[in-house]
Amino acid sequence: MDKRSRRSFISSTAAAGAALLAAPALVSGRERAVPTAVVDKPFRLAYAPSIGMFRELCGSDDPLDNIQFIADKGFRAVFDNGLPGRNPGEQERIASMIQRMGLLMGPWVLYADFSKASFVLPHREVRDFLSMKMEEGIDIANRTGFKMALIVPGRYDEKIHPELQLANVIDNLRYCAELTEPEGITLVLEPLNTLRDHPGLWLTRMPQAYQVCKAVNSPAVKIVEDIYHQQITEGNLIPNIDACWDQIAAFHVGDNPGRNEPSTGEINYKNIFSYLHSRDYEGVICMEHGRSIKGPEGVTRVIEAYRECDPF
Repeated sequence: MDKRSRRSFISSTAAAGAALLAAPALVSGRERAVPTAVVDKPFRLAYAPSIGMFRELCGSDDPLDNIQFIADKGFRAVFDNGLPGRNPGEQERIASMIQRMGLLMGPWVLYADFSKASFVLPHREVRDFLSMKMEEGIDIANRTGFKMALIVPGRYDEKIHPELQLANVIDNLRYCAELTEPEGITLVLEPLNTLRDHPGLWLTRMPQAYQVCKAVNSPAVKIVEDIYHQQITEGNLIPNIDACWDQIAAFHVGDNPGRNEPSTGEINYKNIFSYLHSRDYEGVICMEHGRSIKGPEGVTRVIEAYRECDPF
C-alpha cells in the first residue's frame, strides 16, 4: 500500500472509529458518552497503547497503520514489548514512523525469563549471558533510538540466602549499567506479583526495587511501576509511587481484577493519573492490559475509558 492509499485508508477507518466513539455506551443501564468534539484531542498524559491494540478499528495488521491510528485518536505514545523479536528492517520502519508522528516509545522487553534464576546468581555464565543481552539491547537502541529497555531479574533461588541474592542482583545490575550507561540506555526493573501471575520471581515489591536502584546508583537502572501488579502485591499505590518517585522511569497500567482497561476493576485510575499530572510526569504510561469487551466495541470502550480518566 503506497503512502496516499494508506492515508486514505486510515482516514476512512478513523472516521468509522470516531462514529463508534461518538455513540453513547451503555454500562449497567447508564449512558456513558464521550463528546465528539474532544475524542481526537491529545491526551494530557502519554498513555501508550501497544502496537496492534486497536487493530479491529484500524482495519489493518500493518504496524505503521496502527501507529497512525493511535496518533489520530490523540494518544501521545506507543509501546511494543516484542520489539526485539521484529526484524531490523521492521524495527527501523516503526522507529521512523514513531519519530515522524512525534510520539514517545515505552520500554521494550530486553530480558524477562520467568523460568529460571539468573540475576540472583554470582556465576560467570550469568555475566557472559548478560554481556550478550546488553549488546543485543545496545544494537536495538542504536538502530531505533528507543533507549528504554525492560528487565525482569528472574526467579529467586532457595539455596542462596536472601541477602546474598540481593547483593548478587545489585552486582549484576552494576555490570549491566557499565555497558549501557555510556550508550544512554535506561534499564527499567519491573516488580511483578507472585500471588496470581508469576509465582517464584525474585523482584516483587516497589520498596525492594527502590533499594536495588539506590544501591546500583546509576541513571541506567530505574523502575517501571506496574500498577496492576503492585495493587495485587502490596496496594498503597500513590504513597509507594511517591516514596519511589526519583527511581521511577515509566509506568504500566491495567485494572484489577481482570487486568483490563481502567474502570473495570477496583483501582481509581482517575486519581492516580491526576496525581501523576500533579507531579509533572512527562513519561510513558504503557496500557499493558486486555479489553473487557471483545471486537471493535471493546476497542472503543478502551479509548472511552482513558477519555473518562484523563480530565482532572
